[in-house]
Amino acid sequence: MASGNAIRGSRVGAGPMGEAERGESAPRTRISFWCSNGHETQPSFAGDAQVPDTWDCPRCGFPAGKDRDSPPDPPRTEPYKTHLAYVRERRSDADGEAILAEALAKLRGEI
Repeated sequence: MASGNAIRGSRVGAGPMGEAERGESAPRTRISFWCSNGHETQPSFAGDAQVPDTWDCPRCGFPAGKDRDSPPDPPRTEPYKTHLAYVRERRSDADGEAILAEALAKLRGEI
């Protein structure tokens, strides 16, 4: 007994599709980019698109440039800093002592 679903087993885009039914493809350009690890990437761009100067390498994530002999330098990563390290950058030890003395005076009820 049929389930009553007339288009069972088909999906959008299914069926014989050829160049005649889709139309012509847009002209494409493949550009080579190289990262500092020597990986080559060849993304495809539309013929009239503006090609960027750098492209992210899909293998290592470093920036890649069009010049094979001088690829862009990898990004410099900052080491992880704690909240206390950021506070110490903003305040001197004398400032910290003054703030601590003021907070202790408030707790003791002196202010």
